[in-house]
Amino acid sequence: MSTTPDSRTALRICPLCEATCGLTLTIEGTRVTQARGDRDDVFSKGFICPKGASFGAADGDPDRLRTPLVRKDGELREATWAEAFDAVAAGLRPVVEAHGPHAVGVVLGNPNVHTMAGALYPPVLLAGLGTRSLFTASTVDQMPKHVSSGLLYGDAHAIPVPDLDRTDHLLLLGANPLESNGSLCTAPDFPGKLKALKARGGTLTVVDPRLTRTAKLADRHVAIRPGTDALLLAAMAHVLFEEDLVDLGDLAPNVLGVEELAAAVREFSPEAVAGACDVDAGAIRAMARELAAAPTAAVYGRIGSCTVPHGTLASWLVDVLNILTGNLDRPGGALFPLAATDKTPRPAGPGRGFALGRWHSRVSGHPEAKGELPLSALAEEIDTATPEGSPVRALIVVAANPVLSAPDGDRLDKALDSLDFMVSVDPYLNETARHADVVLPPPPPSQAPHFDFAFNAFAVRNQVRYNRAAVPLEDGRPAETEILARLTLAATGMHGADPSAVDDLVIGQTLGKAVKEAHSPVHGRDPKELAALLTGESGPERRLDMMLRLGPYGDGFGAHPDGLNLERLLAHPHGIDLGPLQPRLPQPLKTVSGRIELLPAPIADDLPRLRTALRERPDGLVLIGRRHLRSNNSWLHNVPTLTGGTNRCTLHIHPEDAARLDITDGDAVRIKGAGGEVTAPAEVTDGVRRGVVSLPHGWGHDRPGTRMSHAALDPGVNVNQLLDGSLLDPLSGNAVLNGVPVELARAGATL
Repeated sequence: MSTTPDSRTALRICPLCEATCGLTLTIEGTRVTQARGDRDDVFSKGFICPKGASFGAADGDPDRLRTPLVRKDGELREATWAEAFDAVAAGLRPVVEAHGPHAVGVVLGNPNVHTMAGALYPPVLLAGLGTRSLFTASTVDQMPKHVSSGLLYGDAHAIPVPDLDRTDHLLLLGANPLESNGSLCTAPDFPGKLKALKARGGTLTVVDPRLTRTAKLADRHVAIRPGTDALLLAAMAHVLFEEDLVDLGDLAPNVLGVEELAAAVREFSPEAVAGACDVDAGAIRAMARELAAAPTAAVYGRIGSCTVPHGTLASWLVDVLNILTGNLDRPGGALFPLAATDKTPRPAGPGRGFALGRWHSRVSGHPEAKGELPLSALAEEIDTATPEGSPVRALIVVAANPVLSAPDGDRLDKALDSLDFMVSVDPYLNETARHADVVLPPPPPSQAPHFDFAFNAFAVRNQVRYNRAAVPLEDGRPAETEILARLTLAATGMHGADPSAVDDLVIGQTLGKAVKEAHSPVHGRDPKELAALLTGESGPERRLDMMLRLGPYGDGFGAHPDGLNLERLLAHPHGIDLGPLQPRLPQPLKTVSGRIELLPAPIADDLPRLRTALRERPDGLVLIGRRHLRSNNSWLHNVPTLTGGTNRCTLHIHPEDAARLDITDGDAVRIKGAGGEVTAPAEVTDGVRRGVVSLPHGWGHDRPGTRMSHAALDPGVNVNQLLDGSLLDPLSGNAVLNGVPVELARAGATL
């Protein structure tokens, strides 16, 4: 690639989706003018998708805020950074002192896991505040998988991923990785890996109500009725037991509850579930037999199987099938990644286990899961008084837009206006941030370092990569890490302290704990001596160096001279390949028994609800969402190169349903749900099954007071406004977004 005399190149891991592809950026002055795939990247090997190719446009979006905004006389106005943090301290601390820490809510959005700052500082903020009012995007996405993993393995973060490069048989449910690039399965070039599976003679089965791009690639596409994934999976488990196809293999010594599970799924025969799932019983039996017969196999379920009434049960049954066929924790099956910044592996043995419902939401009594309350409950926690406890009176929102991403955005929109104080960390004045009293805009991604703390823990190959900022920070502009450190100090009564105090505190606490752990490579050493050995140009880099040194591949602060540290990682700008995933059991298990607990009590207690679903048949149309390759929730609709074409907010409807309702392609259609009504253009297509309609997630950019000029030109509609927030998976608190009843009519007709 040619460059001009004034241009240069720099490496950058793409932060725009979970695939974490390596990019080579062309930079002219301080502007990113081009992005292409890094062919030498040890993980992505040059793969790039349209989002990555548009990195420069997203990075240089003129609507990105560059200075803080502070509300004065009811209007948000530009302010200095000092004024902004003074306002944060003045707004938050009185709420804490008058009403207690739980009166301050914290909302964390998906982009947090795509930045170093978002991974390193919110845990410190939450610990310092001591609030239980935590709401994140996980409860409109993946919380069922965390809960099922916690119950099975004792650790909500122990999520096995499909070994895509070596499996012979892959069963996908509610996943469309050719559009989404994967989720809770970090895999650059997911499409290429699926094509390679087929090229080596493997089998791909896709369960999805839509004929997605991924489904078109499949050997078998099962157009299931939305929301019935758990029934289908339970029936497959039934067949494995009934036909004596269960073979735990090497897993057997590590598994408890096989006989109890057999009894629990006895009622879910293929014939019993066929009507509810609208899938032929013979096809279900064939899928189970094919799974059991494959030399290696993996079952993988994602958002379509999580955002349904039985999301936790479906997530649990995904792993149950992997376990019953002996495919958990073996090459070609589903394995537990081992990231470079994971904690030092402890010896195998019993752990504390995983608990649900340690506290409950104040209004509806929703149990916490993994320390979080349902995002669907945020509005009522703000606008509803109860005899006990204070409503949420102040809110810290970091990289989140729940007005669009949570059910019933209209109610939340009003609730946010009633807060005593709100601070938003966001590069845009979006539908949520417009309510803030202070907006703290982070710099664009080219001006930030990048390390994937979260996604490496779900990667299909162990590897480690790190980029320093490709472009220097603008004069006077703090890094995102400094912004969140100063926010933490302002919120916890330490306003004005040096931001480095946050990093020093974490380093001191982490090393102080590590030297006391018998299995740690630094057991018995002096924490201050270890801290002095850390390298890096900043507090965040010193923390990264510490985590690498203490991690499973680390140098142990000299205990393993050939091990990993920051200096060694910087010497490998394209990353370090740490090898394919390896069997790890029983080490990851943290259950009280020290074994996989196949039928945990909360799961067993929820199965009667699934038995009730055997008799359910929706009479009318049901709604599902969809994702676009050139989008990621509501983040990227302001980037012109990522809008238009097929990336449109239309209502997909099957031709037979359209004909029955007298709807033609392009008609404006009113869609009514429990939470409200929206109008969207119809797109008549046989890509969605009969009885199902589909609207994409993340649209609805038509509210006043935002500064997203391109998104406002084609705002679309907010699909989540059709939901009233009352439908939740009870175990995880995850919002039910798919399979919900709706009514349709042409605009002007009566519903």
